[in-house]
Amino acid sequence: MAVNESREITIEATPEEILAVLFDIETLPEWSPAHQEVEVLERDAEGRPSRTRQVVKIVGVSDEQELAHVVHPDGVGWSLIRAQQQRSQEARYTLTPDGDSTHVRFDITVDPTVPLPSFLIKRGAKGLLETATDGLRARVLKVKKG
Repeated sequence: MAVNESREITIEATPEEILAVLFDIETLPEWSPAHQEVEVLERDAEGRPSRTRQVVKIVGVSDEQELAHVVHPDGVGWSLIRAQQQRSQEARYTLTPDGDSTHVRFDITVDPTVPLPSFLIKRGAKGLLETATDGLRARVLKVKKG
């Protein structure tokens, strides 16, 4: 059964500053506890990641996944190409400028291959959403500070 989650946050940075962190995908293991390894397999004409291999571990379940990344006019997203523990995954960051800050909405849908107890799904989703928003905010502010 697919799990749909979303979370919103405001980050004191421009969309360009936030995208710079999101495009620097090789540093993801530095600020995302779930990411064990990240490798860029392909880049687009502007040097942004377009296909990656990632090893993640969430609530004790490890998975190696390959993702296709897409840049949108208002953010970035990805789709699962293949993984052992998931049938599908769709995620997207939508960035909306708000004065000197940016409103960030993160949406994700994951369909695991094996049924998991609901408490594990809730715990995994909570950690993932916290990293995708609060973790991103902390990383953006750290990079912005220098």
